[in-house]
Amino acid sequence: MWWVVGVVVLAAIFSAYLGWTAQRVERVHARAQSAERALDAHLVRRAAAAAVVAERNDSVELYAAARLALDAEPDERESAENDLTRQLQQIELDPDDPAARTLIASSRRVVLARQVHTDLVRDALTARRRKLVRVLRLPGRYPRPRYFDIVEPVMPPLPGPAPAPEAPLPVRSV
Repeated sequence: MWWVVGVVVLAAIFSAYLGWTAQRVERVHARAQSAERALDAHLVRRAAAAAVVAERNDSVELYAAARLALDAEPDERESAENDLTRQLQQIELDPDDPAARTLIASSRRVVLARQVHTDLVRDALTARRRKLVRVLRLPGRYPRPRYFDIVEPVMPPLPGPAPAPEAPLPVRSV
């Protein structure tokens, strides 16, 4: 009779673990999809800012790369963004120009969004590799997340406020 109670307790523990695992897999996949959408939004903002800078500087190559990045299909997106990054690294940006400041800020946000996306994709792929998850096909409705590999842009620093003057040292009288 006690063995029945033991089996019921083990079944309850296993089902609780299974529910927790399924919820974790679903949550990490939802976060990875959300990070992918955020990265896409930042990439669009960067390409639009690059197009504005290209128009102001009469840079045909930069404008073409920005338009290609804006109009790229999902499977062509990485190469279009890498082309845009290469074009951005070849131009000289004036940090006092508001359009250039917007471009620099959006490029920094792209770097941060890509790092977050990469971390969440890694977590989702790690969750998918677990044996129980694979056997029960828990991430079934979610597509397999993919890394988004682009070259990180190197942008000039934004001019900040002037540093505070140093306080004068007190003079000791002898």
